[in-house]
Amino acid sequence: MKDGLTILIAEDDDGHARLIQERFEDVGVSNPLKRFRDGAEAWEFLTGAGGLTVGEEYLLLLDIRMPGLDGVEVLRRMKADERLKTIPVIMLTTTDDPREVENCYKLGCSSYLTKPVEFKKFAEVVKRLGLFLMVIKVDKFK
Repeated sequence: MKDGLTILIAEDDDGHARLIQERFEDVGVSNPLKRFRDGAEAWEFLTGAGGLTVGEEYLLLLDIRMPGLDGVEVLRRMKADERLKTIPVIMLTTTDDPREVENCYKLGCSSYLTKPVEFKKFAEVVKRLGLFLMVIKVDKFK
């Protein structure tokens, strides 16, 4: 995957976050990963002092359903912010409601990934995402 790219993961479920990290490692994604437990923590990193590093690129995997500040609101805020709007965002959720998918794309997400409820299927989806990220250049998301 692209050098100098940090993968940000906003996921409130510890098991899902650990699974994402393990599957990425399994397929050779060695980029730095930074995990946030909710949308507020992710937003604080994105906008606060000591957060984003100048010259570094980011990709955000953003869970939609999180307590407090949810993923849709984080996405909305990011795409309205000049500094953050070019960061590619892949939405993660357990629902495939077409209205929710459409809303996320309208707000500017780069891609939308439905998390299967079954653990093995979710592990396979994340593995495929890792392989996909290894093959493409993240610039194509922008």
